[in-house]
Amino acid sequence: MVITTTPSVEGRKITAYLGVIAGEAVMGTNIFRDLFAGIRDIVGGRSGAYEKELRRARETALGEVAAQAQELGADAVVGVDIDYEVLGEKNGMLMVSVSGTAVRLD
Repeated sequence: MVITTTPSVEGRKITAYLGVIAGEAVMGTNIFRDLFAGIRDIVGGRSGAYEKELRRARETALGEVAAQAQELGADAVVGVDIDYEVLGEKNGMLMVSVSGTAVRLD
């Protein structure tokens, strides 16, 4: 399954637009990672725990989009947009949403 942010797949012609599809992943952060990330923010450096959680959420949302596209008989998803948000009380949840257009290629 080709998943791309571009409006087309180079060298391939879109023969059918099958619809807009979306996938979401909401992940909670736990208090120990929050505490560790807070310490890292104070002394500098990157928060590996948050990066790992964001990566996992993005992969989950992209996986949902790929599964939906496959159900529609698509060969690709074009025009993919990936958005990140924080949700919940005290911003304790991470949300990644992915949307795009499922298409058939020649």
